[in-house]
Amino acid sequence: MDSKHIFGGVVAAFLFGFVVLYSSRGRENIKASEKNRSKKTLKSSGNGVSRSNFAGNTDVIIVGAGVAGSALAYALAKDGWRVQVIERDLAQPDRIVGELLHAGGCLKLAELGLEDCLDGIDSQIVLSFAAVHKDGKRTAISYPSNASGRSFHNGRFIQKLREKAASLPNVKLEQGTVTSLVEENGSIKGVLYKTKAGQELAASASLTIVCDGCFSNLRRNLCNPEIEVPSYFVGLVLENCNLPYANRAYFILKDTIVLAYPISSNEIRCLVDVPGSKQPPISNGEMASYLKTVVAPQMPPELYNAFICAIDKGNIRTMPNRIMAASPYPTPGAFLIGDSLNMRHAVTGGGMTVGLSDVVLLRDLLRPLNDLSNAASICKYLESFCILRKPTTFAINTLASTLHTVFSSSDQDPSRKEMKEAFFNYLSLGGVFSEGLMALLSGLNPDPLSLVFHCFAMLAHAVGRLLLPFPTPKRMCIAAKLILVGSGIIFPILKAEGIRATFFPATTPAYYRTPPVQSTDDKETGK
Repeated sequence: MDSKHIFGGVVAAFLFGFVVLYSSRGRENIKASEKNRSKKTLKSSGNGVSRSNFAGNTDVIIVGAGVAGSALAYALAKDGWRVQVIERDLAQPDRIVGELLHAGGCLKLAELGLEDCLDGIDSQIVLSFAAVHKDGKRTAISYPSNASGRSFHNGRFIQKLREKAASLPNVKLEQGTVTSLVEENGSIKGVLYKTKAGQELAASASLTIVCDGCFSNLRRNLCNPEIEVPSYFVGLVLENCNLPYANRAYFILKDTIVLAYPISSNEIRCLVDVPGSKQPPISNGEMASYLKTVVAPQMPPELYNAFICAIDKGNIRTMPNRIMAASPYPTPGAFLIGDSLNMRHAVTGGGMTVGLSDVVLLRDLLRPLNDLSNAASICKYLESFCILRKPTTFAINTLASTLHTVFSSSDQDPSRKEMKEAFFNYLSLGGVFSEGLMALLSGLNPDPLSLVFHCFAMLAHAVGRLLLPFPTPKRMCIAAKLILVGSGIIFPILKAEGIRATFFPATTPAYYRTPPVQSTDDKETGK
């Protein structure tokens, strides 16, 4: 009967997909020709040897040495660019997020030659996810094609990335707080920063790349930072306990959303989603009381005692979940990537996958170049970045926002309650349905059409559950409201991501940007 429920959605999805695919059928051929052209002009030594045909000592300044910043420094230096990285604090970070790297992110890490940074940090293999719903119902959601992700302590992973970047001779990694960008005649020429000792210094480069994370203090000059905080994550570490199944992360989708996944051989990260812009205070014990009375009864039996023990230890930490659409201002000499540019709800753990995807894309766009000094032409060329990143970011951002909106809503509304049930049951269908969603969420299949298919199929599945075997007036009313509620969730997300740029990229001028023409002398003396 499940197949009947989704039949209408499948048909609608394929009809919509045919229209979109027909209008953009030339996209892949265009990408392939541009890729071949890039390969022909590439003259990378690939061994981190500095170029010698530029004035000054630095080609690229990178602000921030987190996951994206460190990976980008290594990637650009391997291509011969001279890189200066300025990081506020080079001590090992201690965060409660950025600890789950999906399978798609692991592939990007390998593409950058950084897969060995997962070794020696007690990282754990994640083969699949399990969703736990009300009444104890559980379902497994595996990565397709036997792919796997990794989970780990964020700080250990970042330190490995920093060490790998700093090992190259043309990378200068230093501690300092960037206070402002230096502008001259409409172009960014570098940054002003304070060293650890308090000394104020200036650094100059042809290109400044800002990737200082979700709390960036520089993005306001480079984009439209409209930030939404729909909830907070409360982080705990559960010790000396085991998840019901090894090598599996858990979505606990009950009255409260809880994530649980291993970050070492004897530690499990537990993240509790607290909706709203305010949270119970930690200092007066209200947070501990909330966790014990509201959240603990929803935990699986295997984790209950460890959860209570972690609360009693008192090491409770919080982190705002921030959402910000990518809306950069084209600025000669400066560029944004990663969480500085675009943030999505952290409920699906897609941030690092998007950040590493940005790094690979930017590296590939810069590879055909030998000179970054013409800031205006480089800025024009890099306008294609936001268009080319859309397939990956659209899928990950949309699924994160949709999942959180659906499962954080109240059950008092029958249509929203039915939507939760339908979403969970859709995941339980297995095969192309659950694996297809997992491929999108993990960055393995960045295909907007596939996401449209699943949105139609889920909606049809939800309506079919209500109307079959025979409709009643009450069920028909709930189904109508469910369609309205579902549309109210998905269409604002689609609008924020940009329908034209996502589904019709070939109609945007930026899609056709080509590397600026450079002098013969530059090409001969370049990488």
